[in-house]
Amino acid sequence: MLNDITFGQYYESRSPIHRTDPRVKIVLTFILIVFIFLSNNIYALIFSALSVLAVLLVSRVPLKMYLKNMKAILPILIFTAVINLFYSSKGTVLLSFWKISITTAGVYRAVFTSLRIILLILISSVLTYTTTPNDLTDAIESLCSPLKYIGLKSAVHTLAMMMTIALRFIPTLIEEAEKIMNAQKARGADIESGNLIERVKALVPILIPLLMSSVRRAYELAEAMECRCYNGGEGKTRMKRMKLSVIDLRMSIYSAILCAGIILLNVLI
Repeated sequence: MLNDITFGQYYESRSPIHRTDPRVKIVLTFILIVFIFLSNNIYALIFSALSVLAVLLVSRVPLKMYLKNMKAILPILIFTAVINLFYSSKGTVLLSFWKISITTAGVYRAVFTSLRIILLILISSVLTYTTTPNDLTDAIESLCSPLKYIGLKSAVHTLAMMMTIALRFIPTLIEEAEKIMNAQKARGADIESGNLIERVKALVPILIPLLMSSVRRAYELAEAMECRCYNGGEGKTRMKRMKLSVIDLRMSIYSAILCAGIILLNVLI
């Protein structure tokens, strides 16, 4: 299950999205997420889904990597769908038991909400798959640079560094958790059977070593940064300068068309 989580990993390629300025990618990702959630009918959401699918194909990242992310969040999707299934009492009753009824409106809401979450995960995955952690750090710091005029210059770099380190260590922590689970299984630990309470208790021998390993890695990282005379963003220079290009304009136009299409479908239908 943990091997299915690929969020936070970078996949090297030469796709147009890989070559897009990371600042543009971050801004467009947030805009697309907002407009996806503004889709108020199934036609606008289907249009969004087709557009996101086109983005996945253009990114040249194997679709199986995106599908692995979907498999990892499957329990969350099922839980969200079930909650929304019983949320609405409007429409034709399809199934009724005790005081609970499943209606056509509930089914529509469950599918609609689940599809929104899937699109959210996919469009976020495109950003992390096509952008290196270093580029993410520089982009976030650049986008937040206006905050330096209100005395938050050091805080901007610190925030960007924290976010990037968190993304960078997601795959590492997953790999570490997998090793600990295999080691516990080799010692005879049973973590996959029993009722819910027993399975939660079985996670304790995994979470404690994982926490200790995380603290150790954090200490080693801090020590390595100190040995390299890291002092935050003060006096920092960059080997690569981020510059806008024609491909950034094309991506912005594509995103604008997508947003305009969602607005039109919301208004006209």
